Amino acid sequence: MNKILVVDDSALMRRVLCDIINSDSRYHVEDTAVNGQEALDLITSKSYDAVILDVHMPKMNGLELLRELYNRKISVRVMMASTSTREGAKITLDALDLGALDFIHKPTNAAECRTEEFQKEMLQILATVVSSRPPVFTKTFSVDSLKTARKVVEIAKKHSSAISGNKIVAIASSTGGPKALQSVITRIPKDIKCPVVIVQHMPAGFTASLAERLNSLSEVTVSEAKDGDVLERGHVYLAMGGKHLNVDMKTGGKYVIRYSDEPSREGVKPCANYMYESLIKSSLDEVVCVVLTGMGADGTKGITALKEKKKVHVIAQEQSTCAVYGMPKSVVNAGLADQIVPLEQIAQEIILSAGVL
Repeated sequence: MNKILVVDDSALMRRVLCDIINSDSRYHVEDTAVNGQEALDLITSKSYDAVILDVHMPKMNGLELLRELYNRKISVRVMMASTSTREGAKITLDALDLGALDFIHKPTNAAECRTEEFQKEMLQILATVVSSRPPVFTKTFSVDSLKTARKVVEIAKKHSSAISGNKIVAIASSTGGPKALQSVITRIPKDIKCPVVIVQHMPAGFTASLAERLNSLSEVTVSEAKDGDVLERGHVYLAMGGKHLNVDMKTGGKYVIRYSDEPSREGVKPCANYMYESLIKSSLDEVVCVVLTGMGADGTKGITALKEKKKVHVIAQEQSTCAVYGMPKSVVNAGLADQIVPLEQIAQEIILSAGVL
């Protein structure tokens, strides 16, 4: 049975969360804490399979606790309980940077936490966190890694004539994805020959902040994709949370973003399968599919269908660098992967596959 630590300054919220967790025979709430300092004392003296962590608490808040764990290199599987406000979304991304593995949008009203929908979602995310690789405290990018990426760009430029055709890079990611995307997107040059589209499993309210963060760190322009956006090379388009992203062809060979509102698929919305399947009818010469860390098998069915109609090059993230080796594993097991590479090498393989101007 997995031992869980619940950290929240609200006695009512602690009770509700404990009831949900203890209702599942896989888990048991071993301890509770009312602030980050209490939680730190417990974490340094006992062992837990996962920690559910509130953000706003007295004495030491959730971010301060994560920063302390990061500085001490104490590896703990943490699931954040976050709000979807603009401030809450930024704090959530900060938490993911500091080692939190995933998060749940926690209603402010404890009664709403007792709904079947919330309980199901919470237990699903907790299952993902418990089965995840504990966080590794390494920088997602560094000066040396960026220098290496620039060398790859120079190599790609020398062989640019051999890399021809109308292409697109389509990335799928889930648990551990925001941090993995920082590693990949920050290494992609602004003169890449094609557009990049991303489906990252995230609820509505969080993807705009993720796009802003990636844009602030990257050479390429990154934005949350809007319905009707015309795809341009050197631009990265992140799917909006809560909708399914499709790529549609316009007259004149241009491609545009279209959103659809079908139910969740693979248990997620947006779903990468829709993105990949939408590219089947395109006139693209090649699709570079990249499957990063994440639970489940999203992307496999879409890429399978795409490969039957199009020239496709599939890059899967190597297991030891994944927070959760689910989505890449599914692609590999299906025999779809053309390359299996560590996270830090994925950007260079994208560059070499897509080419630069």
